[in-house]
Amino acid sequence: MKHIFIFLVLFSNLWGYSQSKVKGIILDASNNTPLLNVQITNTETNTIVFTNPRGEFSIAAGSIEIYKEGYKQINIQVDKEEITILLQKTTTNLEEVTINSFSIPNQQKYATDAVTVLDTDNINRSNPIELHPILNRVPGVFMQNATLNTNRITIRGIGARNLFGTANIRAYFGDIPLTDGNGESAIEDLELGALSTIEIHKGPSSSSYGVGLGGTILFHPEFTKPQEQYASVSSTFGSYGLKRFLVQAALATESSNINIVYSNNQNDGYRDNNNYDRNTISIASKISLGKKDNLTVLGSYVNLKAEIPSSLNQEDFDDNPRQAAFTWGRSQAFEDVDFAILGLTWKHDYSPSLSQHTSIFGSVKQNYEPRPFNILEEDSYTFGIRSRILGTFTIAQQKINWTAGGELFLDTYNAQTFENLFEDFPPETGSVQGSRISDLDEDRSYYNLFAEANYEINQKLKLNIGVNLNQTFFDIKDRFLTDQNDSSGTFDFDPIVSPKIGVNYTLNSTFTLFGNISHGFSTPTASETLLPDGIFNPDLKPEIGWNYEVGTRYKLFNNKLYGSLSVYSLQVRDLLVTRRTTEDNFFAINAGKTEHNGIEAEAYYNIITSDTWQLRFWGNISLYDYTFKDFVDLDDDFSGNDLTGAPSHVFNTGIDLISQKGFYGNLNLQTVSTIPANDANTVFSDHYELIHGKIGFKSNIGSHLTYDLFLGANNILDTKYASQLQINARGFGGNAPRYFYPGLPFNMYGGININYRL
Repeated sequence: MKHIFIFLVLFSNLWGYSQSKVKGIILDASNNTPLLNVQITNTETNTIVFTNPRGEFSIAAGSIEIYKEGYKQINIQVDKEEITILLQKTTTNLEEVTINSFSIPNQQKYATDAVTVLDTDNINRSNPIELHPILNRVPGVFMQNATLNTNRITIRGIGARNLFGTANIRAYFGDIPLTDGNGESAIEDLELGALSTIEIHKGPSSSSYGVGLGGTILFHPEFTKPQEQYASVSSTFGSYGLKRFLVQAALATESSNINIVYSNNQNDGYRDNNNYDRNTISIASKISLGKKDNLTVLGSYVNLKAEIPSSLNQEDFDDNPRQAAFTWGRSQAFEDVDFAILGLTWKHDYSPSLSQHTSIFGSVKQNYEPRPFNILEEDSYTFGIRSRILGTFTIAQQKINWTAGGELFLDTYNAQTFENLFEDFPPETGSVQGSRISDLDEDRSYYNLFAEANYEINQKLKLNIGVNLNQTFFDIKDRFLTDQNDSSGTFDFDPIVSPKIGVNYTLNSTFTLFGNISHGFSTPTASETLLPDGIFNPDLKPEIGWNYEVGTRYKLFNNKLYGSLSVYSLQVRDLLVTRRTTEDNFFAINAGKTEHNGIEAEAYYNIITSDTWQLRFWGNISLYDYTFKDFVDLDDDFSGNDLTGAPSHVFNTGIDLISQKGFYGNLNLQTVSTIPANDANTVFSDHYELIHGKIGFKSNIGSHLTYDLFLGANNILDTKYASQLQINARGFGGNAPRYFYPGLPFNMYGGININYRL
């Protein structure tokens, strides 16, 4: 018996050693990023291993169980030597998802700041051409939408007083900055069909991405999954001449993939002089250069021709909101834009715990924009490089994830203005270019140096620290004005150091607490740096702010109810104040301080989570107390007034339905308070409620073809409301100020998506 026992032991050991090993990589199915600390169990030998920061693992082949909190568990039989596995996120608890996948990957529940992640289900909840219904469901975020090409995004009130477009918020497409040298972000022109997730960090707490006062929006591109090949076609038609056509093609092998999206979006518009035509091409590709190197290519091209109806005064807004502002309609104002960005990112793994990411990127933008008061020709060219090292090490058996790097950005901007002679010609002529009025070159450059680390002090307490160093430079060349009024010269802002510290504490299985103190800034835009006569104003300073925040994330009733609550105070000084001089002309000065106090709360409740139905109720509320703390402009003292352009509260609620048989639908209600339209708080927009809804049906035809039929409606109550305000408008020549952009009345859309997979 003794010899038999020894033989069996030796045989079992030899059998174990003879089992083949499998090497694998585990990725997040939504964005193709590696997943750390995934538990892999061989159920035949009870061997357990975990993935490294590159998502890699090695284990004996056989029956394998794969588990990670926040993802669907899978069991598979593996007999290959190499395998790539995609894990799907669970739809019941979004706080488990991975954030900062391009910086320091971390689960959202362990974040020390307020973060919202919108996945493809959120992006596809409404009209596929519009971004504002998506962002306006996020607490703390408010996107005003005058037309498809005129928008303003604010986070916690920052950027609310910007006259045109989105400023004071950092935005990235993958690792490529969308924020130009002017501090403005052309976010609304991105093709939504090319995105996998949208990640929003509220407040100046993201050191690795600059420290915009409002926060940071990260647009994650959609990459093709390994060994996947498909083509899809989508068409949408709707009210007011809405037409959308999208074609997508994707091809992937084990070592490379490419995803190309083309779209054409057209709309006749609700108002006069409101036509919109946009073509976009987006590309996202990853190429493996070996076991330690890979290359990512991201690109986007936008061709846009859009008319501009501008804002209306109170009487026209009430009586005839479909008209364009008189001079804007008479001049047939429009913008004609070509915009292209391209970025290459090389990633090299020195070891499983140390990697380097280096990106080079550039963009070109040309804009021809006739307005009643002049005709603007703009050309801008940007180039930049961004490099960072990402690592992990252990101190006293506790893990530290860290990143350090820098970003250099160069921006060349030329603006020429010409007389618009439309009034000298018959009304149907439109704009006519006259003599040159100004010709200004502005070279803006900046550098960001950053370092950030997550330190896991123990299983319950985690610390996040970071710092960002920025300096911005100007080189102004006035190519038109005389020597007496020449604004040429070299200017720069002082270096700005922006630190932050945040903590996250897991109180128990129900509550996680977080808090942070962070510093941020926003430099003036190019238009704000110019005085009315076109001369550069060297006395302007960046807006500076400190943010203080505490909050909690919670899970109750076996994760059926979950959400978050945060309370913050953001103190801003050197506030940029806009003064209007003549019609549609303005300049900026530093003249005040603002205080942004707020509460954000959100809750999700899974009413039904069976195998055949999922029914979820959700709601969030944002309560704002934004005031001018110290604001004196000439003879006017606005101290104590409410911040212009920001509501006092926004409430969102809705219900989502998904069935295994293919039916889905959602219904959303948004309530927005009155909004002050001027600094004196003498003019307000009206309080309003909007209801949006969408239903659809998804199914298969055979094993390769799927389709998605959908029908949606916006503003179901046909509410009359101002969808955007022209802040601090003034009337000239006896005309009333034009504060209001009319929102769309009741409108519908519908369409079909067809997808063929090989």
